Amino acid sequence: MARLKVGLVVCMTLVACGAPGPLDSLEPGERGRVVRVVDGDTIVLDTGQSVRLVGIEAPSGGYRDRAPQPYHTESKRMMEDMVLGREVQLHYGGLTRDRYDRALAHAQTVDALGPTLWLNAEMVKRGGARVRVYPDTAAANAPLLKFERDARREEIGLWRAVEYRIPYASDLPKAYEGFQLVRGQVSGMRGAEGFGAVCDLSLQNSALRLQIQTAAASLCQETLGLGVLARGYVRGDEMEISHPLNFELVEAPTN
Repeated sequence: MARLKVGLVVCMTLVACGAPGPLDSLEPGERGRVVRVVDGDTIVLDTGQSVRLVGIEAPSGGYRDRAPQPYHTESKRMMEDMVLGREVQLHYGGLTRDRYDRALAHAQTVDALGPTLWLNAEMVKRGGARVRVYPDTAAANAPLLKFERDARREEIGLWRAVEYRIPYASDLPKAYEGFQLVRGQVSGMRGAEGFGAVCDLSLQNSALRLQIQTAAASLCQETLGLGVLARGYVRGDEMEISHPLNFELVEAPTN
């Protein structure tokens, strides 16, 4: 009996203890050794398969006349230090390939060369990437939001850089284009103007419209007057909100 009690206590204090993790409900995919790191969210396996880690957005490198985004080098090195030369297991929770034939997956280290790491989560925890959720690969993305909040609060990694401070929507430059997080207060709702959108939400003192897509249709109700943190691709005065996880309720701004 004493041994049983001790065993129960030990089990309760361990994180694993047979409890299902975020990746357990996903479909196991390929295994392979990482031979190249493209950037903080893309790796290449020894099978030749490129893997785009889902649920995250790391700073991208330069391309043609486009300069690398701030913190790109640090983010890439962060991934290299964790996984280069290690074997990983892919996990799928929806769409498995993009138009470039990259695997769209969560990846976890499975060899004895170091600790077991859920790479998507580690990049967010360490401030090497921001959370970005797509409807067709949203499975197991929810825990990433807490990891990002913690990293923001502690100003870890890219969150120390002025370029990644989250602006109020009213302060976003008019010519801005790219993936962005913004804060604001919902001041109105109207019928959708964008293709595939259900409704458009306007933010106080800002020309920015949040185009709520079908997968996030529930956001069109009971949001008026609420403070929000929205994330999505901004082009012109529009930000596409493609999934409810890209829309968080926060304290309403006072400005």
